[in-house]
Amino acid sequence: MPRYFPIDAGVSFDCDQSDLLAISWTPDSLSADFLLPSTPGRALRIRFNGATIVRLLDEMPLSTEHGTKNEGLVSRHFAYRVEGSTFAETQSEAWKFAYRPVCHYEFVTGSGCMDVLSKFEPSFEMVGSSE
Repeated sequence: MPRYFPIDAGVSFDCDQSDLLAISWTPDSLSADFLLPSTPGRALRIRFNGATIVRLLDEMPLSTEHGTKNEGLVSRHFAYRVEGSTFAETQSEAWKFAYRPVCHYEFVTGSGCMDVLSKFEPSFEMVGSSE
């Protein structure tokens, strides 16, 4: 059963009103900008420095893992570390061994979800936005 552990992104907002604005992904880094609905012209950037596996889902139910409970989810919360997910367990064993220890992180908006596997913790920063 997946267990969710909320992460403090350093800013409070209603994730149901947010959305992914941009993503930049290379073999050695990932950054993604998310709309901050109550702060026009600003976005929340999440960055991972190091190799990642990324999954983007749109118009999601939060869990695509049928028949599981969602222990630890907080209403309208944006960022989580996840343990015991099917997503993490079904990724390449060789990749997970090479980059161990890896964690599953999940970022939830009203219209989508970004899952990330990484050895490194995410960093968060406020940036300008064209939205």
